[in-house]
Amino acid sequence: MPSTGVLAGRRILVVEDEALIGLWIAEILEASGALAIGPAGSAAEALALIERESVDGAVLDYKMPDGTTEPVADLLAARGVPFVFATGYYQGALAAAHANRPRLDKTFAAEELLAAITSVLRHRR
Repeated sequence: MPSTGVLAGRRILVVEDEALIGLWIAEILEASGALAIGPAGSAAEALALIERESVDGAVLDYKMPDGTTEPVADLLAARGVPFVFATGYYQGALAAAHANRPRLDKTFAAEELLAAITSVLRHRR
């Protein structure tokens, strides 16, 4: 996958409790020129990474071993960091505050992931 201008050098947080999926997402992002932060396997780990690392965007699974990524989404939103949910949960399962955020249905293709994260980065407020 070629590096895209939007992803080149961007620091993208990956939050995914399934290790192989998290590594796959990170690999796709890095092959496209981004720097993957994580993958974090829990919401607590993701929150700690956000405090330690500069983050330009994120890909969030929803359900984690320690709850959901709602606190992570809240913190990212408060900081103006764009993100995409990548989850097997239906749209209505997401907290109302984030129900209209971009969402990828598991299982998604690499191209869908790249299109979604590129889109939110381009439309960053």
